[in-house]
Amino acid sequence: MEFTSADGEQRYAELVRAASRAVVGLDFDGTLSPIVDDPDAAHIHADAGEVIVDLAREVAAIAVITGRPARQVLDLGGLEDVGRRLADAGSDLHVLGQYGNERWSSTSRRILSPRPPKGLATFERELPALLRRHAAAGAHLEHKGLAVAVHTRRLPEPEAAFERLLPAIGDLAERCELVVEPGRQVIEVRSPGMHKGLAVRILVDELDAGAFLFAGDDLGDLEAFEAVAELRAGGMPTLLVCSASSEESALLPLSDVVVDGPDGMIAFLRRLTVDARVRPG
Repeated sequence: MEFTSADGEQRYAELVRAASRAVVGLDFDGTLSPIVDDPDAAHIHADAGEVIVDLAREVAAIAVITGRPARQVLDLGGLEDVGRRLADAGSDLHVLGQYGNERWSSTSRRILSPRPPKGLATFERELPALLRRHAAAGAHLEHKGLAVAVHTRRLPEPEAAFERLLPAIGDLAERCELVVEPGRQVIEVRSPGMHKGLAVRILVDELDAGAFLFAGDDLGDLEAFEAVAELRAGGMPTLLVCSASSEESALLPLSDVVVDGPDGMIAFLRRLTVDARVRPG
């Protein structure tokens, strides 16, 4: 891990001191799980479950905040088992899927989900023709129930295809009253009104958080970073952690700590656990 500044190092120390009141928010893809060509194969880091269980003993709660459907993340991460272990130890695990539209917790152990957004069926019906017009018929489509994601990673020139598709998909999404969430060689289209920043604020209010850490890797995490920065401006101890990659750098200027992908994130969470355990007082 690397602190981006002396302020970042100080913020880490402040968060450690407030660890017992802290909520730790973690993105999934690129943060707890490596980015892979097949989204269905993006299993959580092998050590993540044990690390989350250890860290949960030192903080108020842990939340996975992701653009993926909650059920998919629970399965890919083995998080239902992790949640049972935390519940037995008196701690909480929360999963906020589809940017916060879906909710699951180790207390309720059931997924709460709204209806699919208006316009999504129209968007999905018109999408194949759009992809053909832009020489991207081979793009992988991930249907999420409340959203659809267009992955360009498998195409011959993934970045060029991404740049070519983004404005066209944006136009179609706007006509269907949906919003676009660009990411690392993926363009997601979903309902408006919810994003990771709102998910952060919901957790702060519901869990009465006294401190907040958020870790992410991509543009979809930007609103969460902004929400945490607002909490900081209001006097709350906070920390922003970037799981860095060569594909995306938008979060780097906003981060207090930078780690090298999921391996680096697991190492960082281990250090945080140790430091919180031996904090003064």
